[in-house]
Order: sequence, then C-alpha cells, then structure tokens
Amino acid sequence: MTRPPRVLIVSRLFPPEVSAGAFRLGALARSLVQRRHAVRVQTTVPPAHAPRIADATGVDVRRWPVLRDAGGNVRGYLQYMSFDVPLIVRMLCTRFDAVVAESPPTTGLVATFIAWVKRSAVVYYAADVWTDGVISMGAPRPVVTVMRAMERAVLRRAHAIISVSDGVTERLTLLGADPARITTVGNGIDTDVFSPDVLPASEERYFVYTGTMSEWQEPDVFIRAFAQLAEEHPDVRLRFFGQGAVEEKLRGVAQELVPGRVEFGGVIEPASSASWIRGAVASLVSIVPGIGYDFARPTKTYAAAAVGTPVLFAGPEAGSALVRDGELGYAAEFTVDAIADAMRLLLEEADNGESEARRADRARWARENVSLRAVADRVTTVISQVLQARTSTLEPAVEEISPSNERADT
Repeated sequence: MTRPPRVLIVSRLFPPEVSAGAFRLGALARSLVQRRHAVRVQTTVPPAHAPRIADATGVDVRRWPVLRDAGGNVRGYLQYMSFDVPLIVRMLCTRFDAVVAESPPTTGLVATFIAWVKRSAVVYYAADVWTDGVISMGAPRPVVTVMRAMERAVLRRAHAIISVSDGVTERLTLLGADPARITTVGNGIDTDVFSPDVLPASEERYFVYTGTMSEWQEPDVFIRAFAQLAEEHPDVRLRFFGQGAVEEKLRGVAQELVPGRVEFGGVIEPASSASWIRGAVASLVSIVPGIGYDFARPTKTYAAAAVGTPVLFAGPEAGSALVRDGELGYAAEFTVDAIADAMRLLLEEADNGESEARRADRARWARENVSLRAVADRVTTVISQVLQARTSTLEPAVEEISPSNERADT
C-alpha cells in the first residue's frame, strides 16, 4: 500500500497562539490531513496566555521552548535564533517529502538548507515581505542587506511560493522570485468562528481594535481621533485586545487624552475576539502609509466582515479599496480628523439601524471571498502538485512521522 505524502510545517507560530499566521497554518494542517497527507508541525511551546485547546486530530505537533519578549512574542533576533538553531537538528531527525516554511526568512533559510540536504521539496508561505518590514522600522543598512540576501535566497530556491495578495506577489517578484513559482491564494478568516451568529460580548457602545499593536500600524491614531468626539458621546468607549511593541505607548496616550475611556483586554481566544467584534460599533484597522506595507490587506478586516461588523480602515489604497469594493465599512485617510469624522458616521449608522441592516451582506461577502478553509485548500493543492512533480526524486531520510498530538521534541 502506498504511504501518504509526508509534509512538515515549520513555524514559530501555530495554534493555540492567537495570530493570523497561526490560524493560517492551523487551517493548512487540517486541510492536508483531510487530503490524506501525513502532517507533522515543528513549532514552539505556546506562551502562558495562549488559550488551552487540543491540537487538531491527525496532526503531529512537536513543540520546542523558545525565548520570548516581554509580551510573550517570538519577536527579535535572539528570539528567532532560539527557534531556528534547534530547528536544524529537529529537521535533520525528521523524514519528510516536502516542508512548508513561513517567515521570518531565517526560518525559511534553515528549511531550504535542510530540504536540500534531504533532497526534499520546499514551499515558502510568504504572508508578507520581511525586507520591506525591516526597512519600514528603520533598521540599519547592514541588517537590511542581510535580510534581503536571505529572503532572496529562500525565494529563488523554493519549489513553490505561496503569496497572500497581489501586492505581496509583486514585491516578491521584485526581490527575484520566479513568477511561475508563485501562487496567489489570498488571505482568510475562519468563518465558522467569526460569524454573525455569535453573541455580542457587551451591549455597551464601543469601537474595538484586535490583534497586533505595532509600529507599522500606529493604532494610537484611533485614540487621538476618539478624543475629538469623546465629549459628544460620553457613553462610547474604545477597547483594545491583543498586544505588541507600542501597547505601552497606547496606554500612555489614552491616559493623557481620554482617561478611563479606553480599555485594554490583552490577548483573547478567537471565539472571544469574535464576540467583542460582533458587539462593536466598528472594528478599527490601520496601516501607516508609505513605510513599505502599502500592499497589505490586514486579516482584521476579514474578521470584522465575517461577523458583519463594519470596518473603519485608515491607511493606504490597497486596504481602502478592499473596504470600499466590498462595502465593508469606511476607508479614511490616515489622519486624526478623517478618522474622527468616520467614527461619527459609524455611530450615526449604528443608532439608526443602518449598520445592523447591512450585517448579513458583509458576512456573506466574507464567506464567499475570504474563507480560511478555502484558502488552505488552495495551498494544499499547490503542495500536492509539487509533490507529484518530485515523486521520482524524493528519497527517505531518518524518522517516520507518527500520528501523535502530545509528544514534544527531545
């Protein structure tokens, strides 16, 4: 009997961590199992604040302790190395026919090298372009040069590249990726969890921001805008869920401008996030224009659309066009005044019932266009095609993947 294809996923992010990358790869693992692949995941021990959920049936998840920053993130050079260096040995001691690696490019480079040693296939999942990211954060020129070299090396050696948007595809091509090897699959959200049928977390009136709080989002712009209308609407609040590098800055701005009106709820599980988004006047999404992320379409937009809550997007044209074309809410310029005006309009629509009347349409758009399950199935198809093309050259390595959801690497 022919054995199932063996696919290894390597990533510092995987459920139960709460992030778009973790959700994306969790859905991919489930899709691969459903298509009769043997799936192993080599990832990290989750942070203490991660929700306690069981690994998906049939997915062999192996976890390794890593360094994390103060917020519990694997974010920074030392943190990345604490995952990537042990990954070399972990991969050498695992048999696989294809490996799927996500960012950062350091992980992609490790996966590419070990796959070359084992004569296995590499699929690189490019959710973003890290060279652009380090440039946007003002990294020193030597760091940018090294990052660009690593990213190009991974892209040029990958047997297939998965891109989440046309904008990312364009940037990957400029970095030297072969367009023929890139498949643009889009990004998605779990429409089973994020649904208009979930119960609102609160009956009060509030705007909500969920997910990462970083330099390339600068969500303090929403607090500054809210301060302009806080006295007009004394019952309205802002709620932030998640964490990130600028969280302390946000707390300081909130205390200075609107003390007692902004609440920070920390990292919450997806179901709770869906409930808070469901009850909000609008979900807040931002990207700072002109720093290298103008092509991005944040998953936060899809999460809001899936539960039918309007989006208030502030940022570049790609994200704005998504909101406008899908009639998902309002797209505003990245200015305090423009965002404050949009907040007033959204409050008015919530009061007169217009927003609720459009909920079903927004949720339908999400089911038809950004289902995470459909995205994962498209990636699985790409992986299957790569494996079929390399069937005659794949050779065994060291250890069979055995179905287990509880073992850790030793």
